[in-house]
Amino acid sequence: MRSPRFVALAALLVAATVVLVRSGSGQAGTPVALILWGGTVVTMDAGGQVFPSGAVVIDADRIVDVGPAEELLRKYSATTRIDTRGQIVLPGLVNTHTHAPMVLFRGVADDLALMDWLNDYIFPAERMVSPDFVRVGTRLAALEMIESGTTTFADMYYFEDDIAEATREAGLRGVLGQSVIQFPVADAPTPADALARAEAFITRWKADPLVTPAVAPHSPYTLDAGSLQAARALADAHHVPLLIHLAETQAEVDIVRQAHGMTPAAYLDSLGLWNGPAVAAHGVWLDDADLTMLAARGVGLSHNPESNMKLASGIAAVPKWIAHGIHAGLGTDGAASNNDLDMFEAMLFTALLHKVATGDPQAMPAPLVLEMATRRGAEALGLGDRIGSLTPGKQADVITVTTENARMTPMFDPISHLVYVAHGDDVRNVIVAGRIIMRDRLVQTLDRDAVLRDARTMAERVRAVVADVHAGRAGSAGEPAPATGAATGGSGGGGR
Repeated sequence: MRSPRFVALAALLVAATVVLVRSGSGQAGTPVALILWGGTVVTMDAGGQVFPSGAVVIDADRIVDVGPAEELLRKYSATTRIDTRGQIVLPGLVNTHTHAPMVLFRGVADDLALMDWLNDYIFPAERMVSPDFVRVGTRLAALEMIESGTTTFADMYYFEDDIAEATREAGLRGVLGQSVIQFPVADAPTPADALARAEAFITRWKADPLVTPAVAPHSPYTLDAGSLQAARALADAHHVPLLIHLAETQAEVDIVRQAHGMTPAAYLDSLGLWNGPAVAAHGVWLDDADLTMLAARGVGLSHNPESNMKLASGIAAVPKWIAHGIHAGLGTDGAASNNDLDMFEAMLFTALLHKVATGDPQAMPAPLVLEMATRRGAEALGLGDRIGSLTPGKQADVITVTTENARMTPMFDPISHLVYVAHGDDVRNVIVAGRIIMRDRLVQTLDRDAVLRDARTMAERVRAVVADVHAGRAGSAGEPAPATGAATGGSGGGGR
């Protein structure tokens, strides 16, 4: 007969085993690399599933399972576990349009219209752009994006090869477009040279798991028809997307109409630019016929509310984009015209701006805005089958957001809080392709102090160049400014 002491000890051992299994430690369950458990899991899948006490199971670079924490902690054992109680777990945010290195021009020229901002300040200042400039700027942008929950970004700039290297170093995912523009710029004296650089860039990076290379003709008003068509042909030859600025200002529409008798979107369609994967940024001045055509062509659109407001470019009719079935995402644009890369701000302004513009408080509800920052943004970039929702089989791009500070308390609806309350600095953990790149606010992939030190050093060079620009403007007071980037010999940039 077993003694009472033996029975009691056996009961304790059974209880301990149950605790070990439920906590995900020990040897029970299918082994995996990582489990995030205990938080409110917002999947952003088509069904809109939310698990109040959920778990996300990750192995290698993929999501293996998503569901109630109690169930999944019995089913799997993980090498690494992250306790996300008191946090919201959601897909990493997708920034569908920016110019990463331009964080180094943050605040150099404010409160100006687009063409004045471009021609009088940005184009002249960009004479200092170099591989070193873009590496330092991209590292700073990557640090800011990681710390505010962006895991994927679409970029258009120069020396894109160096931007790709810095992106990989940071562990981020990027759709990176080598810019093509009609006039001499920092990395190419002609469009043909820019296209050759773009082809070399695409060839080097097109098999990379994190970098999707692209060709980025700047806009319909800074390139001739032949160069635009050559950019499309290059993208088609390598099966990569094309990125372009489109219908950002009324001035652009007037320029294109005067030259070609069509809207910018229709003009580009006449050249065949929409006959393959493409993402167009801004789309402020698109008419109904444009939207119908862009939807039929499968073009993704990037809404950049903060840049459009700050440069007084106008308000894009995003509810109409959605109604037309267009793949629509959110972007920050470059930090020179925003002036930050915080996608939580982009969500907030998107939700509020369109309520005011339409007089309808339901014009852009929080769930739709969050979709644009995650799943819809991924679809706009052509990555909807890989990222954008916490779905088994997709890449493990995941962030967590604290709900335990004063601003986030109380929380009745996690999706509402993510759009209307949360800030970028509420992000606690960031995972890209299964790799933890920020844990408990500590970035793992970049030396934060070194990134900031290098950026401040480069900023002194920017300050000197901008001072020269200001001095030059003062010396030529009364002279008319050129009308477009093509006239200036600058580097160009709708929203940059």
